Amino acid sequence: MTASPMRPGTPETVRNPFGDEVPSTTPVVNPFSPYPSRPTSSSGFSSAVRQGMAPRYFHSRRVRKGEVDQPWKSIKDPKEKWVTIIPLIGLGLGLALAGFLVYDGITSVVRHNYCPVFSDDFTGGFNSEVWTKEVEVGGFGNGEFEQTTDDDENVFIQGGKLVIMPTLQDAKLIEGNTVINLTANGTCTSNVPSNCVTITNIGNGTIVQPVRSGRINTKKGATIKYGRVEVTAQLPAGDWLWPAIWLMPVNNTYGAWPQSGEIDIAESRGNNYTYAQGGNNIVSSALHWGPDKNNDAWWRTNVKRTALHTTYAASAHTFGLEWSQKYLFTYVDSRLLQVIYTNFDQPLWQQGNFPLSDSNGTRLVDVWAQTGRDQTPFDQEFYLILNVAVGGTNGWFQDGQSGKPWVDGSPTAKQDFWNARDQWYPTWQGGGQMTVSKVQMWQQCDGNEKSS
Repeated sequence: MTASPMRPGTPETVRNPFGDEVPSTTPVVNPFSPYPSRPTSSSGFSSAVRQGMAPRYFHSRRVRKGEVDQPWKSIKDPKEKWVTIIPLIGLGLGLALAGFLVYDGITSVVRHNYCPVFSDDFTGGFNSEVWTKEVEVGGFGNGEFEQTTDDDENVFIQGGKLVIMPTLQDAKLIEGNTVINLTANGTCTSNVPSNCVTITNIGNGTIVQPVRSGRINTKKGATIKYGRVEVTAQLPAGDWLWPAIWLMPVNNTYGAWPQSGEIDIAESRGNNYTYAQGGNNIVSSALHWGPDKNNDAWWRTNVKRTALHTTYAASAHTFGLEWSQKYLFTYVDSRLLQVIYTNFDQPLWQQGNFPLSDSNGTRLVDVWAQTGRDQTPFDQEFYLILNVAVGGTNGWFQDGQSGKPWVDGSPTAKQDFWNARDQWYPTWQGGGQMTVSKVQMWQQCDGNEKSS
């Protein structure tokens, strides 16, 4: 059936441009309706499709068949190629610059030659031609609580490893008035009388050193001026233990400590990881340098490194030092895992920014200026020290932290520490010693060290 003609005066019907005309007899099928379908008009508003025919897809009436759908492709702008070329040029220049910087960085690294000075794996026993056991009771300037001995009880070789083990002092020497005079028995290794004598005075609470331990050095057998040091060791676990691997100058060329310098490769505390200042899960490295002990600039050259998911008392680690005229750095296990890195790119006196005078008004003088070298005082021969200290009154263990049983300023500090031994001594059992498996020292030997 065709559409009925329009009546005169009636506007022309607007047809749906997206619809198809179908015979009125063609039913519109609604698959979801329960009622029979009815024929529809073919006037143009039907959305039905002929039975059996596929639906027509939308086609723009503004772009006729055969015309270009993307006219911008037919006309090329000659400047468009630079949109691709310029980024590629920039990428190429960036890669070239990065390659140059990497190459320049690698080639600018100073590669020194090193000659072996000393190597000890302790399989041959204790080498007394190189190592010296220090015997003192003076506290080594830190108010330490240990008496260092030359006894095999405190420093010995076991299983091919060097062991430095702290032990309790003989209680009889503490419970009654006593004098320990190392000068009298000829064992004291210090030339300072106060480092060789200690007493117990029950009346005023003064006691001899409450702990015995070990401290050894290579001063008579192995020293270096610029070079490398590596010590493979397992640090101790135990409250108030203070292990250290460090170097001191053979001669006080520039004056008393710290004018002539000190190099601490690794220091730690035996307390566990809960200790407020960090226990045996942390090691620190530092340089000590300054015009006097009250102006020690160690805090400018001090860095800590935390063990990764373990402690330095759980297994052995290699603690190293690399030292030259231009830099000094320490590391743990790998030279890539650096702890402290110091550049000698300006005189240390300038880096220290020291005051003009000390607390007494005495003018501070730059005793290092005479050399004209930026690295002074770290331009002299140094020797290696290994030790396990105990306690102390210099602040290494802060007052009031984590149950510390003594106060640094107290005249009875050692007595208070001794009285708390039932708390701290059990923590030493099974791991309170430093175990050293290897020590190596190399001297820089490319000729530069002789004139610097």
